[in-house]
Amino acid sequence: MKKGIRSLIGYITLVFAVLACSLPANSDTEQIPSDQVATVVAATMQALTPDSSSSATPESESPSILLPRSLYYLGSDDAGLAQVFRMENDGETIAQLTFEPDPVEYYDVSSLDGSVVYLSNNQMLLIQADGSDRRILGDGGAVDENNPYLSKISNPVFSPDGQTIAYSHKGLNLYSVLTGASNLVIEDQWNDVGGGLFIPSELYWPEGYSLDGSKLLVTLGYYEGASTAVYYPASNALTRLSGGEGAIICCGDYHLSDDGSVLYAASPHMGMFNAGLWRVDIASGVVTALLSADFDSNPAEVADNPFLAPDGQLYFFYASVPNTEGFIDRAPLQIVRSAPDGVTGRVVLRPETFPNMWEALWAPDAGFVIVTISKEDFQGREAQLV
Repeated sequence: MKKGIRSLIGYITLVFAVLACSLPANSDTEQIPSDQVATVVAATMQALTPDSSSSATPESESPSILLPRSLYYLGSDDAGLAQVFRMENDGETIAQLTFEPDPVEYYDVSSLDGSVVYLSNNQMLLIQADGSDRRILGDGGAVDENNPYLSKISNPVFSPDGQTIAYSHKGLNLYSVLTGASNLVIEDQWNDVGGGLFIPSELYWPEGYSLDGSKLLVTLGYYEGASTAVYYPASNALTRLSGGEGAIICCGDYHLSDDGSVLYAASPHMGMFNAGLWRVDIASGVVTALLSADFDSNPAEVADNPFLAPDGQLYFFYASVPNTEGFIDRAPLQIVRSAPDGVTGRVVLRPETFPNMWEALWAPDAGFVIVTISKEDFQGREAQLV
């Protein structure tokens, strides 16, 4: 998963873009509240199913399985508070899993047993897959609004075996689900500027583990800007990125290959940072620009949400757009496929454009992608197929 701070809260459009060439395109969508997400999934998938009127054996109106896995997301409860919901793979059955008196700000799901760790009111909590056995794992206390990161808990993520929860609280912490012990492995660095104010020198928060659990991707936060590093729990070592000047590679907005050897990051926006597509060698931390657009690029090649699929091909959203003002936002992206270099054999897979895409969630085999469309920005946690 790659995008750490995105959610389905608010008015969005949820679109299934099915990449099988035999299926017709359907780009007409409506903006709806996130609590109607199941209806959209079912309706959109039905619209993308080939017409069976000429078939000798009529097909059922609604497929029994629409998703490869359950879909977790943040949505609004009856009081308008953000809570964790789960949609089953029939695309219709929805269960509300959390019932907090304060909004849920972030969550992660264990791939081992479906348990959910989440944040609310600066507490880290854990529930079972069915929402039962609510436990408080940590309490950061009151948040100092002048220095929020001094006490704020953020970004809990499960290890693949479900035995460890990495999270941020005054630095990078590893919590043992088995023993309940928490270990601060890297402490945040601050500059005391006086008057009770602290400026971050370098902060650390986790984004996600490699599939084998040997690596943990960590965001390095600064007073201005951010970067990414690779933390190795076994050796307590940290590998920083090098190269890629002008790139923005941070905050979970990337894809780590299944074997944990390479990371792909992309940005469709150009302003303070370049737009483009980048490849990171995990072992060395070396960044290679595959596509890059700066103020002098015209046209500018921009990209978003890269995914290296099991077939060895790179799937991502791409656009080549005129750059007359040195600033690009909301480019009309299209879904493309290419060799891992982002260029060789690049072809457009779907006719739609996605100028207001906020997040994209790829199926494990890249057979389809779930896209949320929003003209506004939201905070939280991206949807997850688990």
